Amino acid sequence: MLERQTAQPLPPIISVAELNRIARELLEHNLPLLWVAGEISNFKRYESGHCYFTLKDAQAQVDCVMFRNRAQLLGWQPENGMKVELRALPTLYEARGKFQLNAETMRRAGLGALYEAFEKLKARLEQEGLFDSARKRPLPRFPRALGIVTSPQAAALRDVLTTLRRRMPGLPVIIYTTPVQGEGSAPRIAAAIARANAHGACDVLLVCRGGGSIEDLWAFNEEVVARSIVASRIPVVTGIGHETDFTIADFVADARAPTPTGAATLASPGREELTKLLLHAAHRLLRATRRELEQRMQRLDFLSRRLVHPGERIRNQLAELRHLATRVVGAWQRQTEELGWQTRELGLRLIAVAPDVAGLERDSAGLARRLRESARRRVEATAALLARLDANLKHLNPQSVLERGYSITEAADGSIVHDGARLAVGEDVTITFAKGRVGAQVKQKG
Repeated sequence: MLERQTAQPLPPIISVAELNRIARELLEHNLPLLWVAGEISNFKRYESGHCYFTLKDAQAQVDCVMFRNRAQLLGWQPENGMKVELRALPTLYEARGKFQLNAETMRRAGLGALYEAFEKLKARLEQEGLFDSARKRPLPRFPRALGIVTSPQAAALRDVLTTLRRRMPGLPVIIYTTPVQGEGSAPRIAAAIARANAHGACDVLLVCRGGGSIEDLWAFNEEVVARSIVASRIPVVTGIGHETDFTIADFVADARAPTPTGAATLASPGREELTKLLLHAAHRLLRATRRELEQRMQRLDFLSRRLVHPGERIRNQLAELRHLATRVVGAWQRQTEELGWQTRELGLRLIAVAPDVAGLERDSAGLARRLRESARRRVEATAALLARLDANLKHLNPQSVLERGYSITEAADGSIVHDGARLAVGEDVTITFAKGRVGAQVKQKG
């Protein structure tokens, strides 16, 4: 005999979007952030700041994306053919169903240890709040003197001095010399910054160095230099390397310039700019003075027209007084006439609404007669109704029935006997008459 098979439930049907979402969550939950090494190809940075590229080796390739908030922290420009190490999260771009790596950071291959140390120190100092913009101080608009922390042999020093000489020749410059590269240079840079603070002769401090590799600039990635910049009472401007070079010192400084020349420009007022501002202010002052003089002269003319001889003023006031007296008399007369008319109108209205006392008395007497007659008829009708109700009550009174010869028989338990069959021979009963009650006993039943 064939057995009937139980219908199995159909598997759920999901959309493509749901499938891709599940796949992405599985990837992100099971594959953590990891370092991937390879060569960059098809690199493109869009106007949005997001970077898209392919990471490949001899056997395979994978699409990668680095979003703007991460790409702008690189400090160098990735290019096709570069060997790099990428710290990324494997994921799936749901809209296209495409496997890709979301890059968190990138470093050149072979510099992993330095970049790792850089990232660790950067993360720790950032967590301490040393990169917060609220901690950083504004640069003075017109510094009395400017200090420079750099090597006396550095080409950057010549560029800075040339820029300062062009922008503000009279600005005093104090150079705090220190090595900016090599073994032991980091603590000596920190000591130069501390020396400038102890000297207290400058209002802005420039920390400068020309371009170079990450190893050349490493002294400015040391914690001792970062701490000395944070501890500085003088606002610090950094101009280290080229525009794409970023160091820890740049992040903690009060202002960062892309180059040493840019740092000099940022920290010093421009002579030509100040000259233009001064000329502009002088023109504005001249225009304001001329405008104020014109307004004062115009006001003087206006006040001169208001000046009147005392005799003429008295005559004008007397004429005004006579005019006001005429207006007061006229207004009083008009008010008096208006009140007279109102009084006459009120008198006529009072006469029209005066009460008719005699008529009201006649109406009152008639109402009194009608009230008495109505009360008498109401009393008579009520008396007749009470007589009828009394007769009805007497007719329904059981006592009247007993007076016609009837009686009421009650059993021993007090109940009224309606049927003689319910009584037994010899049973005691009570009989009620119109007058009095007697006890009896059933002798026979018929």
